[in-house]
Amino acid sequence: MTVVLLDPTAELTTVRRSRRSRPASLEGLTVGLLDIAKARGDVFLDRVAARLSERGLKVKRYRKPRFSIVAPAELKQQIEAECGAVIEALAD
Repeated sequence: MTVVLLDPTAELTTVRRSRRSRPASLEGLTVGLLDIAKARGDVFLDRVAARLSERGLKVKRYRKPRFSIVAPAELKQQIEAECGAVIEALAD
């Protein structure tokens, strides 16, 4: 089965990106929680953070300036440097 992922950014040419493999476990990883600044995304991520913390996992929180823009490169680089996995809040 072929899976096609569409990129909603404003790129003029198609860019091929390989998918990163998922970690076998979250144990020992820092999990980043990215709030994209939509209404109540923080409420959802508060609950996710609590559940992950109950499991003894380290959690770091991040937030985009506005939901209508792509996350700044610096923010994406920071998340990649500090986290082994990321959960993103997408909707209201």
